[in-house]
Amino acid sequence: MTATPELIPSALKMVGALAAVLGGLFVMFHLARRYMRDVPGAANQRLVRVVASRAIGLKKAVMLVDVPDGVLVLGVSGDRIQLLSRIDDPETLKQIRAQPGPGGVSFHDQLARLVTRRKADENEH
Repeated sequence: MTATPELIPSALKMVGALAAVLGGLFVMFHLARRYMRDVPGAANQRLVRVVASRAIGLKKAVMLVDVPDGVLVLGVSGDRIQLLSRIDDPETLKQIRAQPGPGGVSFHDQLARLVTRRKADENEH
């Protein structure tokens, strides 16, 4: 005579194992993110940054790309990218690098500012 396993205990074991695996992945993700923050070349230390982008036609644009040696002016079309010019003048580089990227202020910065403002409002009341 063979005994059939009960459905509910088996399902609970399966859900528990899945929760343990997902929890472990979640913890590892946050630990890796915390320790990778200060690693040179990480996402928060971008070496290449798009400063501005302007469409000039269908699938055609001119972009200013900030790289460590200067700023590149690139022509971008549907099938190729071409270097149009290079900006090396220190005064012009200073002005270009002082401007935010094409998205303006990042979502993270906006969220941090809102949280700070809300905490300040709560402390006042």
